[in-house]
Amino acid sequence: MDMDKLVSLCKRRGFLFQSSEIYGGLNGFWDYGPLGVELKRNIKDAWWRDMVTGHDELSTPAGAPAPYEMTGLDCTIIMHPQVWKVSGHFDLFHDFMVDCRESKKRYRYDQVRGRWVTYREQTIFVATNVEVDKEQEDVQTRALKFFKLRNKDAEEITWTSEFVSLTTLGNDFTKVLAPDAKELGTLLEPREFNLMFKTIVGALGTAEDAAFLRPETAQGIFVNFKNVCDSTRVRVPFGIAQVGKSFRNEITPKNFTFRSREFEQMEIEFFCHPSTSREWYQYWRDRRMKWYTDMGLSTERLQLREHHVEELSHYSCGTADIEYAFPFLPAGEYGELEGIAHRGDFDLRSHMEGKLDPNSKPDLKVELGPDGKPKHRGSGKDLTYRDDLTNERFTPHVIEPSAGADRATLAFLCEAYHEDQAPDENGVMQTRVVMKLHPRIAPIKAAVFPLVKKDGMPEKAQEIYRALKKRYNVFYDEKGAVGRRYRRQDEAGTPFCITVDGQSLIDNTVTIRDRDTLEQKRISADAVLAEIETRIG
Repeated sequence: MDMDKLVSLCKRRGFLFQSSEIYGGLNGFWDYGPLGVELKRNIKDAWWRDMVTGHDELSTPAGAPAPYEMTGLDCTIIMHPQVWKVSGHFDLFHDFMVDCRESKKRYRYDQVRGRWVTYREQTIFVATNVEVDKEQEDVQTRALKFFKLRNKDAEEITWTSEFVSLTTLGNDFTKVLAPDAKELGTLLEPREFNLMFKTIVGALGTAEDAAFLRPETAQGIFVNFKNVCDSTRVRVPFGIAQVGKSFRNEITPKNFTFRSREFEQMEIEFFCHPSTSREWYQYWRDRRMKWYTDMGLSTERLQLREHHVEELSHYSCGTADIEYAFPFLPAGEYGELEGIAHRGDFDLRSHMEGKLDPNSKPDLKVELGPDGKPKHRGSGKDLTYRDDLTNERFTPHVIEPSAGADRATLAFLCEAYHEDQAPDENGVMQTRVVMKLHPRIAPIKAAVFPLVKKDGMPEKAQEIYRALKKRYNVFYDEKGAVGRRYRRQDEAGTPFCITVDGQSLIDNTVTIRDRDTLEQKRISADAVLAEIETRIG
């Protein structure tokens, strides 16, 4: 699938726009248009329904060790700064960056790669920041340009290394041709860059008023653990779900909405007894994978990848990523959709005792400062759990399925985009662009058309439209040839089109057209709502 075609469709049909576009846009920020906002809302609603409100708490789901409860939260974006110090974000959310004094651009130190090349007696390191499959083309073009050679002279230069990271050079950049530079030695020494957005709470704006926009939604759940237990009487095992915005000052946002600075998460923190935590980890890993396939993502483009030990986060006892083969990635590569992490008791202990030292595994002791006291103090509150049946008191382990709503939306858009051949209104086969979105998440569930704007057809079509509108987001259109109306709805991802024609006025029947198969079925106008309900599921 051509990613450029999808991006063009998303703008043309109102799925996605670059934020502040009339002012040149703002890198890493995206606005959802009329169709996009409905699609994303439907994805979040489907997730909430399937994971939270639709969950049967009285029976044991397939693959689960036991029945469990689910509830929800909606926490603030700005929290007490100590939350981020204790959780580890304040210390760990830093990346090393290198600035180029010529191009005025900034790059992540560990993401710049390059090759050593020699021409006559001069050897330089040609750095690049493009996608892997375009690296060689980029460095060769720029090496030839630097040495003032033509393409036909490419054999006169000698590549003396494979692609290596800029980090292998240490801080000596005197022979480096930066990704967007024409001269050597324009990169400055690496500097730390904070990935959390800083803000001020209060009118004075002093250092004591500094706060951060949350980089994840999870911590709001952990600090409310006791509140939820006390107010709802939930019993372990149980999960707390939250959907909300998070912010990360990404150095190089790229690949459409895949890596953005403002994004929305769909997270569950599932609290369980330590003795059953491995079983729950397996359950949530498999349950979340199945959800994506049930919602229409192809198993051929999905993979469930367990992290190797060296990849695990400081808090994790085990993590699996659900990954999707996005079309902007090289063949065979996948991008993360969701992570399912076994966080152990790291978070609840941190908020009780203080920031835990990630280097003190497996026991995870409180990290001490130079004065021998906790580097970042916890709340001192008791966040343990007492089982009223066994009288056992313990710190629950946490399984965290953490999904990106924006990445999920992008994956469903990529999966949905198809081009096929279909007849136009004159019966001539034409290329058709169709978004084959699952009916549950389609922005518009059905479109209603009168065949022509006369003979009572509009009135009949409007009657059907109003009946459906009480239940679903439906669209009424009477402009243009019916074939062109079909095409517009195909590009919007509308699964069903209902047409009122001359026969409808005689026998009260209408045609319902299936977006994917193009099959047209004639049914009673009185049965349209029931038919749509059955097909959506």
